[in-house]
Amino acid sequence: MEDNTSALSSAIGERVRQERLARRWTLDRLAEVAGVSRRMVVNVEQGVANPSVGTLLRLSDALGVGLPALVAPPAPTPAQVTRRGEGATLWTGEAGGRGVLVAGTEPPDVLELWDWSLAPGERHESEAHTGGTHELMQVQEGALTVQVGGQTLTLEAGDALGFPGDVAHSYANLGPIPARFCLAVFEPGVGSSARSESPHA
Repeated sequence: MEDNTSALSSAIGERVRQERLARRWTLDRLAEVAGVSRRMVVNVEQGVANPSVGTLLRLSDALGVGLPALVAPPAPTPAQVTRRGEGATLWTGEAGGRGVLVAGTEPPDVLELWDWSLAPGERHESEAHTGGTHELMQVQEGALTVQVGGQTLTLEAGDALGFPGDVAHSYANLGPIPARFCLAVFEPGVGSSARSESPHA
């Protein structure tokens, strides 16, 4: 598992570096456009950082590539298969929960498909995504407590929920058994702000 995480960090770092150099951006420029520190950009590019999903979203949006493209190698064919166990694990909880990006589309309108599991007591906090982002989820096992826009909602297995992802939100497993849910995230216009600022746009 550690080798997979290291390989993923290296692949993300290389892709960030390639995209930055293709735009002829300095490290400082990418840090400024993405709203992260220069040190974080350096660590990500060197593959030594374990950035949060929020940091990866800021970098992918700044580069205009979308999160799925940032974590997966370019596919030679239009149909892209992710085999069981091959998704990009971008979040790991202290008790073993995981957030795995299993599929996604290219910009400008990016759709991500996630496979999430939360052990009892685990919680994932998500900052607000870019404007217009929308999330859809369905609980497959256990129960899930979702907080979004001042609401607290409890979902049981089979229940589904749609909500705006451009406000802070969280998912928590307050029950006694593991919870599993699938999550789709739609983020329109990825990279539009970066393209408008790029001299090559």
